[in-house]
Amino acid sequence: MPIHGLKSLGKANPPHFNIENVIRPNILALHPYRCARDDYSEGILLDANENAMGHSIPKPGHQQQPNGNGTANPSDNLTADLADTLDLDLHRYPDPSHPEIKSRIANLRGLPSTDYVFLGVGSDEVIDLVMRVCVVPGKEKILITPPTYGMYAVSAQVNDVGVVKVPLELSGEKGEGGEEGRFSVRVDKVLDAVAADSSIKLIFFCSPGNPTTTLVSLNAIRTICSSPKFNGIVIVDEAYIDFASAASSEPVSAVSLIEEFSNLVVFQTLSKSFGLAAIRLGIALAQPPLIQILSNTKAPYNISTPTAHLALSALSPQSLAGMQSKVSTLISNRSSLLTKLFSDEITKKNLGTPIGAGHANFIMVPVLSRDGSGKVDNKRAERVYKTLAEENGLVVRFRGNEVGCEACLRITIGTEEENEVVVRRLGKVFGEI
Repeated sequence: MPIHGLKSLGKANPPHFNIENVIRPNILALHPYRCARDDYSEGILLDANENAMGHSIPKPGHQQQPNGNGTANPSDNLTADLADTLDLDLHRYPDPSHPEIKSRIANLRGLPSTDYVFLGVGSDEVIDLVMRVCVVPGKEKILITPPTYGMYAVSAQVNDVGVVKVPLELSGEKGEGGEEGRFSVRVDKVLDAVAADSSIKLIFFCSPGNPTTTLVSLNAIRTICSSPKFNGIVIVDEAYIDFASAASSEPVSAVSLIEEFSNLVVFQTLSKSFGLAAIRLGIALAQPPLIQILSNTKAPYNISTPTAHLALSALSPQSLAGMQSKVSTLISNRSSLLTKLFSDEITKKNLGTPIGAGHANFIMVPVLSRDGSGKVDNKRAERVYKTLAEENGLVVRFRGNEVGCEACLRITIGTEEENEVVVRRLGKVFGEI
């Protein structure tokens, strides 16, 4: 069955993979909703039942229209920083496709065209959408490799989709795919799992991992994508990839494999390295057939005009240079924080060796028992976490209930000043608990 709207096929590889066998039949048959801006976006626009009078938010410094009492409403709470947003065509539905944003993303990530780029309301919408178009509720499954990002399992439960878990290898050595650190993908176990259960349609990898901080190697991804044991789609979630790429002289992003494999999709976001978590812009990068399927299925106007305006600015050459500079600073701050934690007399006695390979903008450190035995202490770690937040104004994340993360605190890398506070307040709490 042809994919509606598909203009280019990309490369059909590996030979055993056929996307039409992965997408749910009702999705393949879907005729996407035709929205007003699909056809025309210029002229006197009287086709979408928008408010032709425009929005009703007064610009800062402008007098509002009288209210029902005949007096003007005050606008003191409308500040000058709203001016650019209020100048946008907020009374019009947004562009449904955002080609300029997609073009800048394609250029940034080295992809041939906008046909390889999909935009979602944060990565969470993209996770949910890929699951909905591929996996039959109540019958089929996804595979995850815990410890990993929690939304894969949450989205699966919402969609009535089964979850198969193949935990990461917990060791101090490199995995067979070349991954560094304690957490490694067991390629053989992943392939055994999908070979034993043909209902698995999607494999989710988080790279660098959250909370593991560790990359999944390109060799591991290539091996799984190539294997005839798996006929579904491999998903690599790269929310933190810019922190890993900046610290490596070799390619580490799975985007470099997209033109080779039609059964691969890579998720990225503007939330982390770009510092735009509030605008909720997620990205899927894949060959055109899957991108077209996602475009056919998404809500008609999923990316708002203010979000698009900020995203386009964030992808300008000047902003990209600023992003890269801030990523470099955070990488430096990451090293600095670790040095301070393990040179301070109190914190170094109460923390174990950091977990993972440190490829992201956070660290994971286990809390040790107060008795000096050197053993990790999960209950103490949770108490430290709560005491830091509730009594010391420092909020980190307790991850001790996840596989391989016993007694671990996940600490996002802050400014140098914030990192000083982390060491000082951790030391204070360790002295009390």
